[in-house]
Amino acid sequence: MKTNPLKNSRINIITFGCAKNTYDSEVLSGKLAKYGVKVVHEAPFQKNDVLVVNTCGFINDAKQESIDHILEYVNLKKDGAIKELYVVGCLSERYQKELEREIPDVTAFYGIDYTKDIFRQLNLEYKDNLVGERLLSTPSHYAYLKIADGCNHGCSFCAIPLIKGKHKSQSMEDLLIQTGRLADMGVKELILIAQDTTFYGMDLYKERKISTLINKISEVKGIEWIRLQYAYPAGFPEDLLAVIRNNPKVCKYLDIPVQHISDHMLKIMKRGLGKAGTIGLLKRIRKEIPGAAIRSTLIVGHPGETEKDFDELVDFVEIFRFDRLGVFGYSLEENTASYNIPGKIKDKVIRDRIETLMSLQSSISADINRSRIGNTYKVIIDGLENGHYLARTEFDTPEVDNEVLIMAKNNNLKTGEFYNVKIIDATAYDLFAEPIPIK
Repeated sequence: MKTNPLKNSRINIITFGCAKNTYDSEVLSGKLAKYGVKVVHEAPFQKNDVLVVNTCGFINDAKQESIDHILEYVNLKKDGAIKELYVVGCLSERYQKELEREIPDVTAFYGIDYTKDIFRQLNLEYKDNLVGERLLSTPSHYAYLKIADGCNHGCSFCAIPLIKGKHKSQSMEDLLIQTGRLADMGVKELILIAQDTTFYGMDLYKERKISTLINKISEVKGIEWIRLQYAYPAGFPEDLLAVIRNNPKVCKYLDIPVQHISDHMLKIMKRGLGKAGTIGLLKRIRKEIPGAAIRSTLIVGHPGETEKDFDELVDFVEIFRFDRLGVFGYSLEENTASYNIPGKIKDKVIRDRIETLMSLQSSISADINRSRIGNTYKVIIDGLENGHYLARTEFDTPEVDNEVLIMAKNNNLKTGEFYNVKIIDATAYDLFAEPIPIK
């Protein structure tokens, strides 16, 4: 092992973007810590800090957020408030030459495979046998597990294949080692993530192995909830529905971004599945997994989207009534198939379409939440804030979905523990509950 040059410094990791970036930052921090490096996540800055900024380069708003913060950190470096500044991840992967030219005061830029580069810069000898080493930045009772990276789909609007390349699964053996380590750390809820979780295993095992992986993970002692995110509609493995329905550790929750419903738009977007197939799949999910919560995302304002297409999308949302829904405006991304498509939509029209759908979804969500009043649910406590315990049901993923609020007064609940609660009130995006006393 080489000499550690950070005797009087620490690595302070700042993460932007999705949960997959969170996972990558945690893996980097765990491997550094194994070498005796002091690592913190998003801590207040100290003058001897070496900042590693893990960026997002997916859509324009995310890119701008990353750049704005990089410029802020550059000024801190110039003022001596931090020691060094490394920028890594998706933004660097996509625009490294431009960034090096425009922001020369950054110590170094690295792309998505940055771990070995950081080790080399810090004069540390990287070893490949550090599987499962992580320092969590999430609350200690839940963690993300990135089962694959990259994507083989060719959606016209998406830059992910340009940044990440083809789908690459982690081996089942490595994932089970990681799961065991996380369980030993006290993790109870495991959130499986990838650009397309349902494609897991195609590259390594020549068939979709997501059902097998989930069943094996469920055998790990200590893991009580398994949540699946980012399932792609085209090619959805039907055997997965039985796993979600029958395995008591798997949350009755599925995140499946449909993006649109008009055949015209689905074809332009190159989604690989038309309206009839998409609706048929969604109906099968509801039939095969009674009571399951379905989360989805939609894109409005994609080039070529007509008023008729949008009206069709509004009707679909009103009829299907998603449990959870996010709506995003189209982001023009260089080198994607959509970049030169005619029929660009004005920004105001995009904003109006987002507002129309989110207003409709707010009403739907309020109705669904009110229907839960009087029901009993198992929840996990995420923390305490403003006199309320913040909790979630199996139908809600951290940070993005509904919360269950429980008055802290006269209750003594523990973060990371499960409780049964009765819903006593509801708003569009929050449930209010009281714990059921243990008899």
